[in-house]
Amino acid sequence: MNNKQISILGCGWLGLPLAEFLIDKGYTVKGSTTSQQKEETLKERNIIPFVFKLGESYDKTLINDFFSDSEVIIINFPPKRIPDIFNIYQEQIKEVLPYIQPEQKVIFVSSTSVYQNTNDWVTETLENKPEKESGKAVLAVEQLLQLHIKNNLTVLRLAGLIGYDRVPGRFLANKKEVTNGKAPINVIHQDDCIGLVDAIITQNIWGEIFNGCADEHPLRETFYILAAEKAGLVPPEFKQSESIQFKKISNTKSKSVLNYSYKYPDPLALIT
Repeated sequence: MNNKQISILGCGWLGLPLAEFLIDKGYTVKGSTTSQQKEETLKERNIIPFVFKLGESYDKTLINDFFSDSEVIIINFPPKRIPDIFNIYQEQIKEVLPYIQPEQKVIFVSSTSVYQNTNDWVTETLENKPEKESGKAVLAVEQLLQLHIKNNLTVLRLAGLIGYDRVPGRFLANKKEVTNGKAPINVIHQDDCIGLVDAIITQNIWGEIFNGCADEHPLRETFYILAAEKAGLVPPEFKQSESIQFKKISNTKSKSVLNYSYKYPDPLALIT
């Protein structure tokens, strides 16, 4: 097996720059996309392109070739917000399981949506009780992968994704009566997402679950009002008298086990 080859299932907002980063480090990278138009983009960036859409008909040898001879497989596509998201996301993952070999290592890019609101800090040891369908779907896939891959799987639960073209000022601009203004936010910059994946691969850390989130957790109203103002947009208006529901994602394990130092520990510094 070529230990310098990685397959990235899903070359979107995170997968594409991640592939470029790994190529710069000397890896050969296979990347998948569901878009025929994007095939040329992958080629231009020296990514070996594979075009297929899970849940639809495709050449089975194509998906076998996509996974074969890669030391590490990165599963990096979120569930679509559609009816029956819980079952459809699991069925998509089940399609790829027969092609993953026992010796291959897998990173599943998950989400902190698997955690319920606790009005307190949240660590990887919490018994998960997700409140949204997307969180339930992601947790079900985590469990499915853990059963199949066992100790060769590392799960990376990422907080809200920001950075580059994901400008936070646009998220809530011009909205009225926005709730949960006094709740702390949980976000992570794209560069830190890539840094965490790199740390897992470089240090060969498998069989673990890590949260990925910035160190600081400014209040929702503080962050989004400032972000909108800095982007030249109309800031959101928050309700001032209400109970709040929140969770604060702890990144302590990622810093201690992976010895990772976040490049963007303070979300407010990104917009000031």
